[in-house]
Amino acid sequence: MNPAISNLALMMVMMQVSRRLDLENPDILLYVRLAYLACQLIAFGVCFYVKFAINKKNDLTTLKYVEPANPMAGQTEPKAVVTTVKEYDLKQVDQQIKGLCTSLAMMGFMHLYMKYTNPLVMQSVSSVKSALETNIVKIHLWGSPASGDLKRPFKQAPGLLQALQGAGGDIKTDKASIDAAETSGAGGIKEE
Repeated sequence: MNPAISNLALMMVMMQVSRRLDLENPDILLYVRLAYLACQLIAFGVCFYVKFAINKKNDLTTLKYVEPANPMAGQTEPKAVVTTVKEYDLKQVDQQIKGLCTSLAMMGFMHLYMKYTNPLVMQSVSSVKSALETNIVKIHLWGSPASGDLKRPFKQAPGLLQALQGAGGDIKTDKASIDAAETSGAGGIKEE
């Protein structure tokens, strides 16, 4: 099933659940908070398990690719990146953990400071669902082969600003692009 459609369906179901709950009742609110925290712990647990699996596998195969220029960071030319599969995978998991922390901070602000309770119900299950649907989890937890859409480096959808500017945000893995980036000014940078 398409993740966008399943996310929409999940949000509709969770909206109906949140409407039926009496979130003014302190007992029910406590259970909703505990359920939200439990779901966040499950999502973090998935990330840390995948991180453990990556370290255990210790795949030191060299991975070369070219990242597109990022004008917002002051980059004018594409950057050649030389890394290992292990380092690349760990970087992907770290990005996932950062996203979970950001989501947790935003939800904490919205709930504790602004007193919104409905987002707790709607975001509780979606964080676990999105954690289980990432490419890195599909490879290391579900055992899917790293081919097709799961081939490293992963294709990333363009961000909002890139889509508005029409900038191509494709990561290139062909030999000609790698050679061109390595011979230009920012070539052969090893990711740490």
